[in-house]
Amino acid sequence: MGNLTHFDENGASRMVDVTEKPATERVAVAAGEITMRPQTLDRILRKGFEKGDVLEVARLAGIMAAKKVDGLIPLCHQINLTSVKLAFQPDEAHSRVVITAQVKCTAPTGVEMEALTAVSVAALTIYDMCKAMDREMVIGAVRLLEKSGGRSGHFVRDAQDRE
Repeated sequence: MGNLTHFDENGASRMVDVTEKPATERVAVAAGEITMRPQTLDRILRKGFEKGDVLEVARLAGIMAAKKVDGLIPLCHQINLTSVKLAFQPDEAHSRVVITAQVKCTAPTGVEMEALTAVSVAALTIYDMCKAMDREMVIGAVRLLEKSGGRSGHFVRDAQDRE
């Protein structure tokens, strides 16, 4: 692990200067989950909520959130994203939905925060749409699975830590 790049030599916060860094293709994949009562998951899968298709609304929320990260996280750069994709994997055995986001760009800085934010906001949207039925839902295990591009190289989370 290197130095914390968001602080100068005096400990003051700063936005990292990426002026001299080349624009390269960047990809980040993040995942998270929301656990709920089995009846809640069943209703999501049957598209039985009056507010609409929960997972499609969550997909749109995740995409929108990825595009707004620079306004949410103070020292993040404005990045022109080229792709944001979210996938939802229902896991009935564990009564949860696993959420995965892949974000791409060509830029001098990475898109890890955009992928993590997309997953987080998608999970929050599921919670919001289902809270009248289930207030005991738990959002968790939000993590970076993979990133590529840039000086720090290719990162892939160990297989046993991906679940």
